[in-house]
Amino acid sequence: MPYNSGHSPCSRRACTRGAAAFFLMTSDPQHNLAAPAFRQDLVRWRQLVTPAWLAAVLAGEPVAEAPPPDWRLFEVGCDGAAPFEQAHIPGAGYIDTNQLEQAPLWNKVCDQALLRLLLACGIRDDSTVVLYGRNNLAAARAAHLMLYAGVRDVRLLDGGYALWQAGGHPSVAGAPRRYPGVARFGVPFPARPDYLIGITQARALLQQPDGALVSIRTWNEFIGKISGYSYIAARGDIPGALWGRAGNDDDVNSMSDFHRPDGSMKPASEICRQWRAAGIDRQRRMAFYCGTGWRASLAFFYAWLMDWPHISVYDGGWCEWSGDPANAVVCRTGTS
Repeated sequence: MPYNSGHSPCSRRACTRGAAAFFLMTSDPQHNLAAPAFRQDLVRWRQLVTPAWLAAVLAGEPVAEAPPPDWRLFEVGCDGAAPFEQAHIPGAGYIDTNQLEQAPLWNKVCDQALLRLLLACGIRDDSTVVLYGRNNLAAARAAHLMLYAGVRDVRLLDGGYALWQAGGHPSVAGAPRRYPGVARFGVPFPARPDYLIGITQARALLQQPDGALVSIRTWNEFIGKISGYSYIAARGDIPGALWGRAGNDDDVNSMSDFHRPDGSMKPASEICRQWRAAGIDRQRRMAFYCGTGWRASLAFFYAWLMDWPHISVYDGGWCEWSGDPANAVVCRTGTS
């Protein structure tokens, strides 16, 4: 749900690459390919696309890793139908996070509801889906749940709609595109249930020697100075959790510790370095969480891009954990 809104809410080791670890799918005279940048520091580099790549696809230009003819493009937002109709990326459909999660804990909807939504959007397990958001955390929430469902080719627009606009790419007004629905998903649903855990599994993970809960919250949320949310009263965090960082400005819509100033993903080496400093290692079994799921979903997606093998999202996060009096809570407000 919207944060701080006041209402309802590889064989290549990715983390060893430096800040300059990028490459261009350069113009090829033989194949006449356009030349948007893909990232060499990510194992799943095809899944993080640039505005230039998407613009070239929409213009009908030949590009590397082009999607199939029946690919889907969606903007994801929360109560965002009105701004979408004012301006959006041409050809985009619209998914609202209220279709993906529900009050009071803002956990994902039941599997049957999620399946119905995907089928109505024309999404099967073998679909190629490109997602973006005005707040790209919303798109990350959808991306994680589609991966959980079993969609094999989910791609996220790096930097979201803001970076699309900053690049001078066109927008259009009007209603969202309606893709034809499909009758069957194609594989058992969900295909990757291991990508999402509940509170019982979260408690168990804390007891495992190689397990970790990773808090994707601001420092002041983690130490208990603030809750971060108008609808969550409790302050503090989960005892034994590791601090995985988020934004550095107490804005729960921010993931600035993971992003360049333009909103694009930092080099994988920088993200891995800050995680290693907190004891967060790719060989551990870990679940990311935040307040309700959006920031955790983006951390999950970035770890997935780097091919971290044992990752999930603890869906309930701080909202669910702090609401159960049986759960221990720790405040670290004396920590500088």
